[in-house]
Amino acid sequence: MLPPDDFDPAIGIAEILEPGLRRIVADNPSPMTYRGTNTYLLGTRGIAVIDPGPASPRHLQAIRDAIGPEQHISHIIVTHTHLDHSPLARDLARACGAPILAFGDAFSGRSAVMQQLAAVSDIGGGEGIDAEFIPDRPLSHGETIAGDDWTLSVIHTPGHIGNHISLGWNDACFTADHVMGWASSLVSPPDGDLTDFMASCAELQKNDWRVFYPGHGAAVTDPAARLDWLVSHRLSREADILRALDQAPANAAQLAAAIYTETPPALLGAATRNVLAHLIDLTGKNRVAPVESLTATATFRRV
Repeated sequence: MLPPDDFDPAIGIAEILEPGLRRIVADNPSPMTYRGTNTYLLGTRGIAVIDPGPASPRHLQAIRDAIGPEQHISHIIVTHTHLDHSPLARDLARACGAPILAFGDAFSGRSAVMQQLAAVSDIGGGEGIDAEFIPDRPLSHGETIAGDDWTLSVIHTPGHIGNHISLGWNDACFTADHVMGWASSLVSPPDGDLTDFMASCAELQKNDWRVFYPGHGAAVTDPAARLDWLVSHRLSREADILRALDQAPANAAQLAAAIYTETPPALLGAATRNVLAHLIDLTGKNRVAPVESLTATATFRRV
């Protein structure tokens, strides 16, 4: 899906999205981050900073400049430990004294399947992981975080990475990199797990959300339709992979080149990792199998 051309926010400026919520876009645009990482400021007195973003002095100053004289940062909440979301948390905590909350460190929430793969095979991965990150307080699924005039519910949504959380705020949800409007989420083993990703979509589908506030790009104003699209998109990719393997065994890179024919070259590597995630998921369902051992470059066949 192509990004909407009308999302072109001013970088480093706190924009009001609705009462009690502002967004600052960080200065880290790229093919994987779109215009940059969205940092959200929730509250009117004690402010929760959701996803402080990359290690950027400019972005740190932008966050501090957005805090008014009658306000203070009470919570720093990190949705997951990729380098475009979590590294600034510690610098911000040192500056304001607020605790850092997250599901866990870089390897928390990783599925047993992915732990095993990482231990016994050269599966690759590790794209932009903040390996040094440790929260001051770990969060758990179903937990409530309360501030002066806001409440968030923690929803563990692994898939993009094992420690990924979404945050429910009334009928809105901060979905970080699990659900975005401009692109589908990267799922790259062993940090990413497609089986978990689909289960997390089902978890979010349990609620009647009004809006999603993602980690990159504009707000998603039809959350149910977007979730339906994400699920159908993944099932369509699965069908593409199975059709291709009906013709001949192939590895993830070969399948990605054959299937992602309209993908820009800069994103083909990410597409290959997504295909690998599908192949591992399909292996678990006994629909495909590696010809030899399971590695990032393994050739797969239909079962």
